[in-house]
Amino acid sequence: MIKAIVTDIEGTTTSLSFVKDVLFPYARRHMAEFVRQHASEPDVKAQLEEVSNVVGQQLGLEQVIAQLLQWIDDDQKITPLKALQGLIWQAGYKAGDFTGHVYDDAVRKLRDWHELGIKLYVFSSGSVKAQQLIFAYSDFGDLTPLFSGYFDTRIGSKLEVEAYQHIVQQLGNPAGEILFLSDIDQELQAATKAGMQTIQLVREDQPAWSGTSQVVNFDQIQLN
Repeated sequence: MIKAIVTDIEGTTTSLSFVKDVLFPYARRHMAEFVRQHASEPDVKAQLEEVSNVVGQQLGLEQVIAQLLQWIDDDQKITPLKALQGLIWQAGYKAGDFTGHVYDDAVRKLRDWHELGIKLYVFSSGSVKAQQLIFAYSDFGDLTPLFSGYFDTRIGSKLEVEAYQHIVQQLGNPAGEILFLSDIDQELQAATKAGMQTIQLVREDQPAWSGTSQVVNFDQIQLN
């Protein structure tokens, strides 16, 4: 019996186009200005220092900005970049520049599962802050009370079995009682190897993986 559900965001609860066509371009446009304006603030300063740690040499401020922009252009999922993107998106949400897209079928089922007492979690390559913002400023209002926790790349790569094993350990449920939802077959394979149950969301012509069940939306998900 499923006691906990861990869901991906991009392509699963949320449109790929919202992330790729709204959030990512917004962060790129504002990255340089944001870093220059907030470089001395503790949260930002720590991430800028981590950029130097990742590349293995001390970088000046403009070099850090150039590296961050290059990582964005290369679609790199690197923790300090994701953290800074989250801070930029926070400013955008608060300014009303956009709201978080969440599919209506995902909202319905997440609410239903929460009412049933099933614990809900998020695992996304975006920072925990970015995850929380999408749901806090969603088109359906603040959905964060539905969730019991969030995981990002600090727990490991979404393509590696170890990340899902760490999640299982943190949740405290047997792996077989945890359901992982994603649109990416490699992520589902890793979660399956960790003992989780899995279902693939095939919303936008995403290649299907024969190793698990596929659904086109959350309404089709049946829990055992």
